[in-house]
Amino acid sequence: MLRTRNVQPSLWESVLPEICLRLPAELERVDAWLDDERFFAPFVAHFDPRIGRPSVPMETYLRLMFLKHRYRLGFESLCAEVSDSISWRRFCRIDIDGRLPHPTTLMKITTRCGEVTVAALNDELLAKACQARLVKTGKVRADTTVVSANVDYPTDTGLLARAVSKMSRLVGRIRAVGAATRTPFQDRTRAAGRRVRSIAAHLRLRSAQAREQTQATVARITAELAGLARRTCNQAQAVLRNARRALTRTTGRAKGRLRRAVNELTVTLQRSRRVIAQARVRLAGGKPESATRLVSLHDPQARPIAKGRLSRPIEFGYKAQVVDNADGIVLDHTVEEGNPADAPQLAPAVERITRRAGTPPRAVAADRGYGDAAVENDLHDAGVRTVAIPRKGSPGAARQAHERQPGFRRLVKWRTGCEGRISHLKHRYQWDRTRLDGLSGARIWCGYGVLAHNLAKVTALAVSNA
Repeated sequence: MLRTRNVQPSLWESVLPEICLRLPAELERVDAWLDDERFFAPFVAHFDPRIGRPSVPMETYLRLMFLKHRYRLGFESLCAEVSDSISWRRFCRIDIDGRLPHPTTLMKITTRCGEVTVAALNDELLAKACQARLVKTGKVRADTTVVSANVDYPTDTGLLARAVSKMSRLVGRIRAVGAATRTPFQDRTRAAGRRVRSIAAHLRLRSAQAREQTQATVARITAELAGLARRTCNQAQAVLRNARRALTRTTGRAKGRLRRAVNELTVTLQRSRRVIAQARVRLAGGKPESATRLVSLHDPQARPIAKGRLSRPIEFGYKAQVVDNADGIVLDHTVEEGNPADAPQLAPAVERITRRAGTPPRAVAADRGYGDAAVENDLHDAGVRTVAIPRKGSPGAARQAHERQPGFRRLVKWRTGCEGRISHLKHRYQWDRTRLDGLSGARIWCGYGVLAHNLAKVTALAVSNA
């Protein structure tokens, strides 16, 4: 059952001194801005208005998510910090002696409401800011970045060893509830671990001859791990088949635990076979296709992305685009799977900004990755008067003269500030790594980061303009 506000009064506010009830300046501004019924509307579709256990008040949930992304906290540390702070309790509309929501409750609400709710919250925030005349769309700038998935650096040997370990754990969970107890299965986790550790010992060798020997040794060990993973898959498949038969005879809570383990083992087997196939391709001298390569067993939509950074030539995660204005407000952002081209994403972003603000931007600036003539034509058709995007390749004399004009060069230089905006989002609002799995999880994570960033920006602008 949806609950939007915490209407339970508290006697503590009449007892505590005024200095304890005072909020920090930024939290006071954000608290007043969020005290609007429009921010509760995106949650209505996900809760029954009359039936069920009362939910966490949405005003409390929204403020908790702002604190989480504003101060880079995890769900557990967020609840601990709010519990110990009187000012944060008052900001979140939680009584001094009241109980905080459990961290898992916040996680479930976050994933249950999904990416559509977060996008609607950002739209409502920008709509309210536009009504208050705080959003300037005279000129905007765009850039892309990689939001890293919550995965370790993927190697064939590491993925094979994790697949063996995960299948063994899931078989153990199935047998713990009394299913498939007589089906033969050998736990090969230790054998896989020994082979992975032996690779590290060979990688310490430095000479040219030793490097050749190391490559041959790594290939041999990878083939052995692929064989271990294949045999583990075959035995786990037999366990899965008998566990499904036992599912019809199991009752009570054990049936729920068995069903969850069976479903997880089914998905793990599919992904493990993909990892084995990738390793076989690599051993045969080929290279797995990056667009479909599996880099994680728990986040199958993460992809390797090359952005040309010297420190990180290849990153693993999702590609995000950020469009902001001169005041630093993020007017539009997207998170996509894989490494789509930059150019086709710009015109739809400008159309969304026009729909939210009511008028198209006067000028749009972006880097050379967007430098196609079709992009410039689409932007002019959308109502943009000035487009400052250097063209790819070797432009002609007329284009070179156009790009040397002072106005064009000023916009191109101003465009570099978008890189600073992305860096700010990564260092301050948790855009450096998504902690939720999958493309939908990455969109939810980045969406709340943009919401917290824009709340801080918009409320500060409102005070300065007043």
